[in-house]
Amino acid sequence: MDKNYPFDLYHGHAPHVDTNTSRAAARSIEPKVGDIAQKVLTFVKACGPDGATCDEVEDALELRHQTASARVRELVQLGKLFDSGRERKTRSGRRATVWVAKRPA
Repeated sequence: MDKNYPFDLYHGHAPHVDTNTSRAAARSIEPKVGDIAQKVLTFVKACGPDGATCDEVEDALELRHQTASARVRELVQLGKLFDSGRERKTRSGRRATVWVAKRPA
């Protein structure tokens, strides 16, 4: 994965909103974002056509929700993950989008 990932999406920085705490959190994760995103992408690819929900990514990779969902969103924006058109129940029983690494036919 490009070592500049995904900072080109956010003007050279990890995703954040315009608050001191958000900027500080973004700076703290910048060195890890690319590696985490690669792990997410690798996991979803390994799931094949069954794909994975953000909840499944969180659980399998032991990530916080905010971290997993942000990396999934970035991978979608980069055209590396796609909405399968399906949903699956999460651990809380809610329905969630199933993401896949290949564009559905």
